[in-house]
Amino acid sequence: MSEPSLDPRDWEAARKSFHAATDCCLEWLLDIRSRPVWQETPPAVKDALAEPLPASGTSLDALVDMFRSDILPHATGNLHPRFFGWVHGAGSVAGALGEMLAGFMNSNVAGRDHVAVYVERQVIEWCKTIFGFPAAASGLLTTGTSMASIIALAVARDAKGGADIRRRGIAAAPHRPVFYASREAHGAIAKACALLGLGEDALRMVPAGADFTLSVADLAAMIAADRAAGLAPAAVIATAGTVNTGAIDDLGAIAALCRAEGLWLHVDAAFGGLAILTPEFRSALLPMREADSIAFDFHKWLQVPYDAGCVLVRDEARHRASFSARREYLAHDGEALAGGDPWYCEYGPEMSRGFRALKVWFTIKAYGIDALTGVIARNCADARHLGKRIEASRVLSLLAPVSLNIVCFRFAPPGAPRASLDGVNEAIVAALQRDGIAAPSTTRIGGQLAIRVCVTNHRTTAADLDLLAREVGRLGRALLREAA
Repeated sequence: MSEPSLDPRDWEAARKSFHAATDCCLEWLLDIRSRPVWQETPPAVKDALAEPLPASGTSLDALVDMFRSDILPHATGNLHPRFFGWVHGAGSVAGALGEMLAGFMNSNVAGRDHVAVYVERQVIEWCKTIFGFPAAASGLLTTGTSMASIIALAVARDAKGGADIRRRGIAAAPHRPVFYASREAHGAIAKACALLGLGEDALRMVPAGADFTLSVADLAAMIAADRAAGLAPAAVIATAGTVNTGAIDDLGAIAALCRAEGLWLHVDAAFGGLAILTPEFRSALLPMREADSIAFDFHKWLQVPYDAGCVLVRDEARHRASFSARREYLAHDGEALAGGDPWYCEYGPEMSRGFRALKVWFTIKAYGIDALTGVIARNCADARHLGKRIEASRVLSLLAPVSLNIVCFRFAPPGAPRASLDGVNEAIVAALQRDGIAAPSTTRIGGQLAIRVCVTNHRTTAADLDLLAREVGRLGRALLREAA
């Protein structure tokens, strides 16, 4: 009869499998620039993956071979230097190593007294330093900014709701709480309002100006109108780097208005907030230190492997009051392993929490904050380089100011039929992706379909963006000739 453990029977064979897997991944990264940015998952691979529930096991060697041939080549593509879609970080070797080692430790970081708790605490202390938050503030690592914003806005709801909303529900509020965000804000904010029982209608969408930032004058007018209508303005969500164009809201003016009106200020700093590390953007982002809460991602501009986000809350007591639910089996006064108070499960909805802090710690320790800041600054400089190239082009047109690391433009040669340009630009993006040349995404700016380039990869160079601009022009001209 076999042993009940799942440990390898042959440890040396397991060691060789791990070495083979590591070599496979490092070789892939070493040659990443020569590979297509993206490759569609073939029908044969999809069919092979759609197998019945396995009753018996497969060797590690066989699984590594399947990973090498069927899985690794068909990833999203964001490791590649010409992946420009959405806001995807490229990860790093050090972060991947931290992820693997955390998997070996298999820690539950809900609490207790073990080293993973102290690693997460250190990472949070570093984050307070980055954003200028007080030492007494609290923080929690999350899957990403979407979950971080849900946590922060739950605290805002409880703090500004006018009743014990956690216990009695939103119906107990004497006046309906309403939140405010720019029309350019991420869709996760509306989801948070729905999940927190406020309803999406409780999120007031404030107009944005020509620079795509929240209009503070309109915000002030909307707050006054809602108060007059018997509603309870509760929180403002400012954005440090909108996902469409990279615009940074006027954080100083918004913070001053929130102080005057007694509102909670939450900053969605998913990627752009980390530009506070650079001299160029520090002054625009420094007012974040006045926020009541901040949400941001490590897995974007800090090059930590997915997933890794963070929420910081200025008022630790309010943060804890919104989530603490220690039962008798989670004693407050535990000793030895049952110690380690406060526990992280008291600052968010999850009891089961992985050791994602280790990959963040590995990344920051391996490269240092100066090198990581250098990546952010270089990505922004490369975005400006592309913007200038587009402005100098006869066939490309810039659709929004270049802010941070995002460039929105399109193929629009003089004399081209305007009605066809949306379709042409959409076809250009699809061709770039299918041919493995580059992977930008699309959005709409002023009603026009835009090719959207987000530079968030430490491997990207100005030459990659030059190649993209040339290929957009080439493909656009070819598509117009075909349509003629």
